Amino acid sequence: MSARNNVAPSTIGVDFVEGGVVVEYLDGRDVFYHGPPKPVEGRITTPPGKEVHVLVTDPDGVEGVMTYVNDRNTHDDILESTGVGRVMLERDDEEELFPGVTVSTEAYSIRVEADLALVDGRVFVFAEDEMSEHAYELVERVDSSDGSDPATDDETADTDDDSGTDWG
Repeated sequence: MSARNNVAPSTIGVDFVEGGVVVEYLDGRDVFYHGPPKPVEGRITTPPGKEVHVLVTDPDGVEGVMTYVNDRNTHDDILESTGVGRVMLERDDEEELFPGVTVSTEAYSIRVEADLALVDGRVFVFAEDEMSEHAYELVERVDSSDGSDPATDDETADTDDDSGTDWG
């Protein structure tokens, strides 16, 4: 397989719908990410071996930038035509995707961290493969009013709990 390059993302459309997030590519296609994303405080380490996509939206949540992390399957010209970016990380590497949002490698997992004081919008992380999909939103604080423990940076379990996620 040929080498893959970093590709800068373009601004693309975003729509929050019941059951997930729709990303509207520049080429007119839509992609649906199942959700709603689980709120996680500040950072998340994805399950090992997953395809990781990071979406940073504007404050209104109507547009944003999407970056694939370590995607080795999609050709550069396809990414450029859709508006999706890509960053390739080496072992123990770190990269700033967007002011306040960094990604790094951690064994076979990807860690995404957000300094939400620097991000003027929302940060979503989607981790998927043929077997499962995980959706997270990085937030400053998880509302644990239901008595359960909030997610930690090492939590990778999928959930149907949508507490704390505001789709409006």
